[in-house]
Amino acid sequence: MTDVPLYRRALRGEGALVPVLATAAVFLVLGQRWLVILPDVTLSSFVFTWLFGMIVVGSMSVVRHADHLAEMLGEPYGTLILTLSVATIEIVTIGIVMTTGQPNPALARDTMFSVVMLVLNGLIGLSLILGALRYKEQNYNLRGANAYLSVIVSLAVFGLVVPNFTFTTPGPTFSGVQEGFLVIMCIGLYAVFLAIQTTRHRSFFLEHGQDDDDPADIGREPVARDPAAIRHHVTFLVVYLALVLYLVEKLAILLDHGLDELGAPPALGALIVAALVLAPEGLSGIQAALANKMQRAVNILLGSALATLALTIPAVVIIGLWHRTLVVLGLDPIEQSMLLLTLFVSTITYTAGRTNVLQGAVHMMLLLAYLMLIIWH
Repeated sequence: MTDVPLYRRALRGEGALVPVLATAAVFLVLGQRWLVILPDVTLSSFVFTWLFGMIVVGSMSVVRHADHLAEMLGEPYGTLILTLSVATIEIVTIGIVMTTGQPNPALARDTMFSVVMLVLNGLIGLSLILGALRYKEQNYNLRGANAYLSVIVSLAVFGLVVPNFTFTTPGPTFSGVQEGFLVIMCIGLYAVFLAIQTTRHRSFFLEHGQDDDDPADIGREPVARDPAAIRHHVTFLVVYLALVLYLVEKLAILLDHGLDELGAPPALGALIVAALVLAPEGLSGIQAALANKMQRAVNILLGSALATLALTIPAVVIIGLWHRTLVVLGLDPIEQSMLLLTLFVSTITYTAGRTNVLQGAVHMMLLLAYLMLIIWH
């Protein structure tokens, strides 16, 4: 073991780095010359698919290293690292897509709406169905689920519905003062939520049978503070994150061009972006449900929806101000109805402390309705 070179030991388990790094290197060497493939539909589609896959692989590696750091550093740093790592990918992805191609004031709104619909209906519905098929019923901590939903409902309605009913500006937008309040509200509520999740009420977010006073049960206390291991995971987290963000910029160009050529609805582009940023957390949530760890699935999936609303809304508003572009926040009537219905059903789902297959089927039907309305609205 001691004869193994240091760089080989550092790269052990980093097989994903090779294709992701090679893909980034190809685009770096080609510079702007790769844009000549845009008119070729077949080649552009292949490159888009390859980029999408590499971004997902890189994002999952980011989450993997963030998870290791969370185990080593404990709380509250673990939760902050996991949240900020995934939120960074999401925010920068939306920002790049917002500033690529023709201005689309509703793109960020549509992407956030897509994330909420995919999480609350698609990923949660699939997790409930798969978990129920294997275990019939699964338990979770009702107080934790209600804590998530109380903040999700508040931010979703205030950020995506209320702008349709204000009079200070024309259209479904907020005035400068209202946007400022929205930013403060999002960040403030999220800060309070993190405080109760990591300190005062950690027991709300633990599996049944775990003891908040017993570090061995919590599973969130530091397992090791090896400086070399911490440096290893921090280094690779930053490397993967940088590669993912670099590739996202290339993907945004292909996505914008493809939607224009196909004449596809803008909501389809938002759906693709949402699926991209949700892939790592979505897979983790489904795996947790299959392992009969429904509380972990709830923490991952509802936490993803919460982070999207609490962190992406302020980021989108700030990006709009920085680039002096209009940011539309209020949803269209159909989307507004689907959001309110989803929030209502979600609150009903998490009222008993146990899940079953019927709940999952209802959420999946709502997801299919959302997808149908993107095309036939």
